[in-house]
Amino acid sequence: MSPFWLTYHQAIELGGHVRKGEESTPIIYWKVDDVKQRTEDFDTEESKEKTRPRFLLRFYRVFNVEQCELPQAVIDKLPRIETHQHDPIEAAERIIAGIPNPPEIQYAGSKAFYSSVTDRITLPPRELFISAEEQAATTYHEMSHATGHPKRLNRRSITEAAPFGSPTYSFEEIIAEMAAAYLCAETGISPAVFDNEAAYIQGWLKKLRDDRSLVIHAAAQAQKAADYILNVQHAE
Repeated sequence: MSPFWLTYHQAIELGGHVRKGEESTPIIYWKVDDVKQRTEDFDTEESKEKTRPRFLLRFYRVFNVEQCELPQAVIDKLPRIETHQHDPIEAAERIIAGIPNPPEIQYAGSKAFYSSVTDRITLPPRELFISAEEQAATTYHEMSHATGHPKRLNRRSITEAAPFGSPTYSFEEIIAEMAAAYLCAETGISPAVFDNEAAYIQGWLKKLRDDRSLVIHAAAQAQKAADYILNVQHAE
């Protein structure tokens, strides 16, 4: 799949079209604008202008370039993408080993879970996983939970007590699975794993009565979790 995407109208404007029967992919785009706001200073009887950020949410449906018929001249102008061969499992192991302030990881039992009380991730022995990719995706999921611990990101959906199936529990599960999907993409994990994660997220959305707006908030928290695991630093 190409790394380049465009809307239906952009394809038309470029002299091409989207192939019949192709399905779009929804994307969410956040834009931050500086808005000037005038305030009154009652001590000096003067007004001042201050700027404050305004967050705008945009929603688009886009198509991959490979889903479109475009003039060759347009295709030729696309930047060439440099590609590299790598072992996704080796890359995943490096990320797992490099998380800042890591939680303890133990291999025992037959279920994977994270305990915020002990700050410990428990995973089944490696031989119980269907594949190394499934093991990496599961580890990503539990590590994403661990980022919510008070000594890391201090996420409310982890720090607050929440019974299984509750809205808070469901919200945290969506965060962890989305973060795991980001990390799988970062390390080239198989698309088959993505399908499992998408179904998992849909299941928890049902618990939240399909409140799709929660996905937006969960995605933001998931990005923070993935960035923490990847040790990505953001300027304040």
